[in-house]
Amino acid sequence: MRDALNQLDTTFFLVLNGLHTPWLDPVMVLVTERNTWIPFYLLLVIWLGRRFGWRAVGLVVTLALAVAIGDQVCSSVLKPLTLRLRPCHEVALQPLIHPVIPCGGLFGFASSHAANTFALAMCLWLLFGQQLTHLRWLFLWAAVVSYSRIYVGAHYPLDVLAGAGIGTLAATGAVSLYHTLAGAAQLPRR
Repeated sequence: MRDALNQLDTTFFLVLNGLHTPWLDPVMVLVTERNTWIPFYLLLVIWLGRRFGWRAVGLVVTLALAVAIGDQVCSSVLKPLTLRLRPCHEVALQPLIHPVIPCGGLFGFASSHAANTFALAMCLWLLFGQQLTHLRWLFLWAAVVSYSRIYVGAHYPLDVLAGAGIGTLAATGAVSLYHTLAGAAQLPRR
């Protein structure tokens, strides 16, 4: 069963990695680079600060907690535990793939990029989605960033799906904790 799943994952990886064109390569490199999104994150913090004042501190901590949990579960727990090589480190795949950037770390399960972007998107959706329905577009952003990891040859599709799931769960937990603490803070003191 495990071999069949790995073969299916490799097949999907080769198909998705093979959907490349010269004009899209630099776009996907830009999308996959973490530093590309720093201005977006800064604007998000500024927006939260202007809209919620001092309460933005708790919101920013909640977002950071979700991202940190997702990132650490992927990087510090699953990658060393599973020892699954990135596709760009698989010698048998190297002639078949289209690597756009240097390969990076040795192990790839699960994708921290997917966990981080889905954690952020889900946190914002759970916190503000009912009032700001356009935040649903953040899931498209997270999906594009996640796909970029397959495009550049760094992750298999299951790495990305697992990362997205981990980020979503981390966000759900962080937002639940936020609501619990915010509710406790509003209780009258005796």
